[in-house]
Amino acid sequence: MGKKKGRKKKGGKKVRVTFRRNRSSTVRDKSWTDRANQAQDHEIDSVDSEQVRAKGNLSRQRTIIVHDDPSQAQQHLNAGTVIALRGLYADVDDGTRVYPCTIRRVLRTQQIDERHPVTVGDRVRFSIETSGDVDAHEGVIEHVDPRHGQLRRKSGRRIQTVVANVDQAIIVSSANQPTPKPQLIDRYIIAALAGEITPIICMNKIDLDEDGLAKEVLSRYTNLGYDTLLTCAITGDGISQLRNLLKNKESVVAGQSGVGKSSLLNVVEPGLSLRTSEVGTQNEKGRHTTTTASLIRLDMGGYVVDTPGIRSFDISIVPRNDFEAHFVEFVEHVANCRFPDCTHTHEIGCAVKSAVAQVLIHPARYTSYVDIFEEPGIAP
Repeated sequence: MGKKKGRKKKGGKKVRVTFRRNRSSTVRDKSWTDRANQAQDHEIDSVDSEQVRAKGNLSRQRTIIVHDDPSQAQQHLNAGTVIALRGLYADVDDGTRVYPCTIRRVLRTQQIDERHPVTVGDRVRFSIETSGDVDAHEGVIEHVDPRHGQLRRKSGRRIQTVVANVDQAIIVSSANQPTPKPQLIDRYIIAALAGEITPIICMNKIDLDEDGLAKEVLSRYTNLGYDTLLTCAITGDGISQLRNLLKNKESVVAGQSGVGKSSLLNVVEPGLSLRTSEVGTQNEKGRHTTTTASLIRLDMGGYVVDTPGIRSFDISIVPRNDFEAHFVEFVEHVANCRFPDCTHTHEIGCAVKSAVAQVLIHPARYTSYVDIFEEPGIAP
């Protein structure tokens, strides 16, 4: 008789999945010299069998149960949203209270490219731990629902999902202290568009824009059709517009350290009391007052994720050939390039370079594109 395929067990089907290799030593014993010295005059018994390839905890694969209808396996689980990560714990809000949850080992050890199997904004299913008949007020995350709207970056050799399940990214820069970094804004825009998130550019501390540089930088993005706004947490400029953008939306606020992200949220949602700090006057570097991403539910509807400030944003996970599509002003010119695989960096007959020469494309945006395109480590 032929072997039956897809044989189902009660509750689901067994499948083999690849897991991350653990750091334990292999099973094979190589300490022959030490064993001989310890044995002294006694003989050493030979080994009947020996495993060359590790098994058990060292195996590259596991057998797990997969359900054709995952909802059946999750009927007894609670639904919630991850609102913060704290070391090995994830705080999960089920709508009535927040549970500190560990993560089931099958999720933590499965072979994935992510730094962490869950992130802020994830919709998860979790079980509640009990001690006898008493609720222990802690849980275990058993399942992560499919994501949409992800802001991701490269962190070391792995991928970090900063936030998941958001509609829009409020990319905050500042008029001064620290000075605007247009290329960092461009990196955030690329990451947002690659993650199917709508980018919105916010220029904060507009009261410090004495030479008009910040307004000029922001106008580049306004002219490209992006939603933009000028704000000041001290004077209240642009706060009502920011509230309207955040209302009933799922948003992430991101940007350089010290640009005033937390200060803006404190004004938008009175009573938050998020920590803030001053920017150093000598190096204009902001302090990391927000150290971990956290999800904040807004009284006016929707939620916003406040993220730690950064000084660089590695987007090397975005394929190099996709960059031209994320620089929206390039799109109408790409078809007119002489070569179909034109990179718009050095080729003769490049329509994008011609558009830059005619100032149809802002030279600073083109320079930003070339710098990011030629950066080592970018995915092909």
